[in-house]
Amino acid sequence: MPKKKIKKAVSKRFKVTKTGKVMFGHQNQGHLMRKKSAKQKRRLSVKSELKGLFGRKIKMMLGHV
Repeated sequence: MPKKKIKKAVSKRFKVTKTGKVMFGHQNQGHLMRKKSAKQKRRLSVKSELKGLFGRKIKMMLGHV
């Protein structure tokens, strides 16, 4: 049986937890942070859950389904 291939770009951007949730980090936090308010920077730093059909597609790309 050949080794299962995963999408490397997806594996760098998303993480699947032990319970099966797909987590992702927000964009717009690479540079130019001095312009952004403290509230916005706090909100962007928190990881979020990806739900629905797109979450299932990401799991398939990572080989979890």
